[in-house]
Amino acid sequence: MFLEHTGSRSPRKGWIEVICGSMFSGKTEELIRRLRRAEFAKQRVEIFKPSVDTRYAEAEVVSHDSTSIRSTPVPNSSNLLLLASDIEVVGIDEAQFFDEGLPAVCAELATQGIRVVAAGLDMDFLGRPFGPMPQLMSVAEYVTKVHAICVRCGALATFSHRIVAGDELVQLGEKDSYQPLCRSCFDAARSPVQATVQ
Repeated sequence: MFLEHTGSRSPRKGWIEVICGSMFSGKTEELIRRLRRAEFAKQRVEIFKPSVDTRYAEAEVVSHDSTSIRSTPVPNSSNLLLLASDIEVVGIDEAQFFDEGLPAVCAELATQGIRVVAAGLDMDFLGRPFGPMPQLMSVAEYVTKVHAICVRCGALATFSHRIVAGDELVQLGEKDSYQPLCRSCFDAARSPVQATVQ
């Protein structure tokens, strides 16, 4: 990560990577893959997730295919600055559930020489930009958009369609609650309920 010179060391360079997409697109699997590679390279890695995410395990990041890695749940983004000292790589899962301070926190970590890898939904169940994700993507050096497969037509899916009742923004769920859909299938599924939700 950094070069040694006679008697001096060049500063460590940090950056931000964002992995985004719909539900069931492989965001968490890709996050875990990158963090495991860093661990294999003997880098000091710490993974965080929002305290609200308790679907699979309280102290683990778990993908839909049950791949997991140890993590630390935190109530808000400012905790990352307190807990990331002496860390080389910070992983963040379910970034969309964090507060609006997350992009500034990630920028500060990167300025400190830390590689930040964040994964999250880029859009909510209504197809709107989700939480801090738009700003986080705009300040990131690298953005990877991953795709699911539309369960209705087989095209690339970019939307997370909610199939259970409820209009609250944060509603944890899995295949029993959400479907990945392409744009045309999402529009078709949403058209009967547009007037009632907006």
